[in-house]
Amino acid sequence: MNTRKKAIEDAKSIFRVCSGNFLEMYDFAVYGFYASFIAQVFFPSHSQFTSIMMSFMAFGVGFLMRPIGAIVLGSYMDRHGRKKGLLITLSLMALGTLSIAITPSYSQIGIFAPIIVVIGRLLQGFSAGAELGGVSVYLAEIAPSNKKGFYVSWQSASQQVATVVAGLFGVGLHYIFGDLVMSEWGWRIPFVFGCLVVPFLIIIRKTLQETPEFETRKSQGVSKIKEMIFDIFKNWKIMVLGSLFVMMTTVTFYFITSYTPTFASNILNLSRLDSFLITAIIGASNFFWLPVMGALSDKIGRKPILIVMTLLSFFTAYPVMYFLVHHISFVNLMIVELWLSFIYGSYNGAMVVALSEVMPSSVRVLGFSLTYSLAVAIFGGFTPVISTYFIELTNNKAMPGIWLSIAGLCSLFATTILFKKRKI
Repeated sequence: MNTRKKAIEDAKSIFRVCSGNFLEMYDFAVYGFYASFIAQVFFPSHSQFTSIMMSFMAFGVGFLMRPIGAIVLGSYMDRHGRKKGLLITLSLMALGTLSIAITPSYSQIGIFAPIIVVIGRLLQGFSAGAELGGVSVYLAEIAPSNKKGFYVSWQSASQQVATVVAGLFGVGLHYIFGDLVMSEWGWRIPFVFGCLVVPFLIIIRKTLQETPEFETRKSQGVSKIKEMIFDIFKNWKIMVLGSLFVMMTTVTFYFITSYTPTFASNILNLSRLDSFLITAIIGASNFFWLPVMGALSDKIGRKPILIVMTLLSFFTAYPVMYFLVHHISFVNLMIVELWLSFIYGSYNGAMVVALSEVMPSSVRVLGFSLTYSLAVAIFGGFTPVISTYFIELTNNKAMPGIWLSIAGLCSLFATTILFKKRKI
């Protein structure tokens, strides 16, 4: 196959595998965007702080299922193939989204409403536990050796398309219906839309071809579950360091996407339209930086980018947040968020492929998914909760910057150790 034809086929494969990844981020973004409305409908309380905290706790609890999903579905993909596993994750994600979209309010069915919503979030988290790892490993295994960073970066880039779509969807709906209708029932529309596109995404994913690397390993004999578990325990240090390695990217990402609409409207008192518009802009910025820096990491190596971005996060996150809360405006919010987007996109563009490179081939999806899921479950998924709590505890609106700096420091430590242990 000539180079041009191979590039076209690879582009088609990237689109097919990333199309389902779009749904995962779209669902998570929509929940984060409408957290304050969901709080009113499913978690009513006399205190706005308590109501929003309960809504974000439901958002965060879904991430606790990610490690379990990573183990169950990640091991399935390592034993039965990337394609079969990715079809399962997509289907489960759709079921979780549907349950949130159609559940009656707390005033209609009482305690069953938040219970159903939490179950839906758990189902989404279980699915997402292996989705990201499965997609990233698939892309790494079909990529030419000199373009792995560029190929794998499209896993995250496809999520940014979802963020842009969700943000623009929010802008359009708020412009058409207004805040009152959106708070009562209009917030369900984006969830229903997510359910409607599922059949098309499943059809697209069914056309995926299994990766040559997996087919080769399968012909040589796939590891049994006991052997895979042994490999995970044998490489526990990589798993722990890997989770810290992922910490900065997941904390920053969920701050600039899922938490930003609530932060902008409830903390900075900007309009809903402003908060959704800034999120769409950030999604576009992320979409630009991810493949650019992924490709750059193929040229100059992963380490320089990772070191520089973690240092930037550590030293600048709190100062830029402090500047923002003392000079509140849409323009300043956009400047700060674009800076954080640059740090996130640059770091993640090099980090995801590096993480796939340190995982043993026998448990590549399982190891990647478990490591990433632990980071999201422990750090990223609860970023909205932690940010909200820090602000309430200290009465300092800039406190989320401290959490971002801590994440940068932890990832700097992990990067340094991992590069000493392995050449990535």
